[in-house]
Amino acid sequence: MPKQNKINKIIKVLIVSDIFFSSGWGLIGPIFAIFLLQDIQGGSAQVAGFAMAIYWITKSILQIPLAKYLDRNHGEKDDFLFMAGGLFISGLVPFGYLVSFLPWHIYALQVVYAIGMAMAVPAWYAIFTRHIDSGSEAYEWSVYSTMLGFAFGISGAIGGLIVGFAGFKVIYFIVGIFTIASSVSLLFIKNDLICPHPRKKKLQKSIPPWMPF
Repeated sequence: MPKQNKINKIIKVLIVSDIFFSSGWGLIGPIFAIFLLQDIQGGSAQVAGFAMAIYWITKSILQIPLAKYLDRNHGEKDDFLFMAGGLFISGLVPFGYLVSFLPWHIYALQVVYAIGMAMAVPAWYAIFTRHIDSGSEAYEWSVYSTMLGFAFGISGAIGGLIVGFAGFKVIYFIVGIFTIASSVSLLFIKNDLICPHPRKKKLQKSIPPWMPF
């Protein structure tokens, strides 16, 4: 029987990393459209809609080919590099918002953000899926979902307060720092990820060694 309510190190770090990420970007969620209207020349609801469309369409186009590439490689080092590298790339985007003043600046940054997330998301889910504790799948997924719910809810409220007191530039600086912290926190599991693929390794272990008569 698995030890109930005991979450292994890799899963814990993945959850903490995503809490950093979600807490940062959760600050932007409620106020991004307001930023486009107030600080971007020619900003409008249409610009906000195109910005979101560019992100989601670009991410959706890239994500499956990148995921297939990761699945073809049986080690986890490539997954780690894509996950940490993608989050780091995404962490640069809020700093770009700081100096943006035209719609095309936002569109270009949305493409960069989409590339980063198309790299990070499949790799994060792949590692989480492989290392989730057997018998505790529902519990660990619910812990992850619950922590993200708190992160988004609290940061959404805080984001509005920060903008009211300090403006958008402070928000984007904080988001960038939190996202890069999300990437850096993954270094705690770098040496715990295994090669070859854990399922392949488990299969190899199940074959008894050849013993001479």
